[in-house]
Amino acid sequence: MTDPLVTGGGPVRTRLMAAGAAVLTVAVGLGARAGMEGDIAKYAGDALYTTLVYALVVLAAPRAKPLTAAGIALGISWAVEFLQLSGVPAELSRRSVVARLVLGSTFHTPDLFWYAVGAALGWFVHATTHRQTPTRPTT
Repeated sequence: MTDPLVTGGGPVRTRLMAAGAAVLTVAVGLGARAGMEGDIAKYAGDALYTTLVYALVVLAAPRAKPLTAAGIALGISWAVEFLQLSGVPAELSRRSVVARLVLGSTFHTPDLFWYAVGAALGWFVHATTHRQTPTRPTT
């Protein structure tokens, strides 16, 4: 029997990688907002928002398949975007910077596309780094 931490597989390693990816995604997202302007910054932020949600999904469910995690992350992002039609996120965003970062304030149709880009980015990174660890035969 192989130790998942030694062989590179298992939920503990997956959670550690997802946590690292989440921190990196937040850093890149904040850097993009600070260092870029206009639509490029906004849409990069939208895509990275869903990439962050993807990392959090994998953190919570480390055995989730990449396509499943992408679908969940995209669904959450779209749900938050459609919630903006209610006006509740706009009101909360006026009261809290955290609410503004998490919920946004105004529905914007192109955001839905950029969320899909972020889910695809999460899927791609996860699918290319996620490998089934072969078990070594015991002798």
